[in-house]
Amino acid sequence: MADQTINNPPSPVPETGVADLGLFGKPLFQDPSARALARVGVVDVGSNSVRLVVFDGAARSPAYFYNEKIMCALGAGMAETGHLSPQGRIRALSAMQRFSKLADGMGLSELTVVATAAVRDATDGRDFCDEVQRLTGLKIWVIDGEEEARLSAQGVLLGWPGAYGLVCDIGGSSMELAEISGGRVGKRVTSALGPLKLRDIKGGAKAREAQIAEVIQGLALKMGAQRDRLFLVGGSWRAIARIDMMRQGYPLHVLHEYRMTQKSVRETVKFIKNSNLEDLRQSSGVSSSRMALVPYAAEVLSRLVKTFKPKDIAISSYGIREGMLYEQMPQRLRDRDPLIEACRFAEAKDARTPGFGKVLFDFISPLFKSASPQRKRLIKAACLLHDVSWRAHPDYRAEVCFDNATRANLGGLKHAERIFLGLALLHRYSNKRENTRFEDLYEMVDEKTRADAEVLGKAMRFGAMLWMNKDDERGTLRWYPKKKLLELWLTDDMMPLFGEVAEARLKSLAASLMAEVQLKTAKS
Repeated sequence: MADQTINNPPSPVPETGVADLGLFGKPLFQDPSARALARVGVVDVGSNSVRLVVFDGAARSPAYFYNEKIMCALGAGMAETGHLSPQGRIRALSAMQRFSKLADGMGLSELTVVATAAVRDATDGRDFCDEVQRLTGLKIWVIDGEEEARLSAQGVLLGWPGAYGLVCDIGGSSMELAEISGGRVGKRVTSALGPLKLRDIKGGAKAREAQIAEVIQGLALKMGAQRDRLFLVGGSWRAIARIDMMRQGYPLHVLHEYRMTQKSVRETVKFIKNSNLEDLRQSSGVSSSRMALVPYAAEVLSRLVKTFKPKDIAISSYGIREGMLYEQMPQRLRDRDPLIEACRFAEAKDARTPGFGKVLFDFISPLFKSASPQRKRLIKAACLLHDVSWRAHPDYRAEVCFDNATRANLGGLKHAERIFLGLALLHRYSNKRENTRFEDLYEMVDEKTRADAEVLGKAMRFGAMLWMNKDDERGTLRWYPKKKLLELWLTDDMMPLFGEVAEARLKSLAASLMAEVQLKTAKS
């Protein structure tokens, strides 16, 4: 048999800073240090909401086993009274009792509870914490603004391991900024620019505008120039991003990693100001309690962008709760690629032959020798996920794969990369991509990207037919792009696997490459 070409491992992806991309190292989700994080419960007692999140599964890119939010508005009216909202306090106490019972029912050994601006600033904040502990046994850790900024920034690092830029987390009663670079959190500042507090400022829009401008100018002096990416964390920012999506007719309704520009922020802020809030709420799907705060948050965002002038703006669905999980991770787990670790976990849990994804990746890699490290990372992810949807009905399996890839809770994945991954997995089960309900999403990537995804999908579709055992290594692809020649080398004992369907799939792959195909045999 002809010698196989040995590909060098891809070099690091700059945006993640991960040495081996998690492509070739041993999966860490089965390591004892990671298994300890397999079921982690956290509660965030914020100024506007109280939320329980239970993380489960692959610790580096965890699944949300349970996620419940109660809108309590603990910080409403504090500017006048100095106390937590009486109605909000009743709702929060009820929520904490419910969450405590839920945690017991899930068998959680511990529930970590943190409280932010409203509880730390209220004169009766300590009394509230004592009452929660008396009723539930749960101790609330009241954190200061800089610690809140650090945890939120760590939440961003959970999704973007090597991220750099400025993290801005807005809650009901405060707004925090944190600098991140090289996977580390740097300078941090806090402010009182939360929508609940801004709503209570006397003097109307002009007074708010003056207050926001003065505070943000002070924050800019402390933080220095921050012209890199701006990461937005918090429910009010996500609501504004949802409105921006709706205004522009953006087809992929996934908030995490949604990008905005300075111009789109200006236009969306103006759009919010000129809209009827109830009509806007109904058309965008934002809750009424959140929509009530959106105009105030929009004023802050407008000034923030005008002051810091970021090169681009990214929405992060990961924040303080994810930062609390990140806090418990060993560094070697933090350094892993969240996408690859999540895909490995999915393969181990759902694939018919766990471990086959690596075999498939090695088999089809000769087709992608010139691909960038970023693209090879996506190819690896696709191979790991190629069989996890096998339980879906055959008539809908291709669409299920596309839907799962584009909308799954995966970190380290841009929207265009989601489309590429989705198309590749669609073609894993279907030669054609036309006449699906997702065609408007295809236009989010260029024709070459669509063609590359088709080749990847058809290569996986063919390769999956040649092995029934992940330890078998009896077939080799060789690709000569200049000659437009695709060779398949098979051993004698493997030839019976190359039946009519396998031959048809190989020809389909060759057609997508616009190549001639040749079958070669070699002794076992």
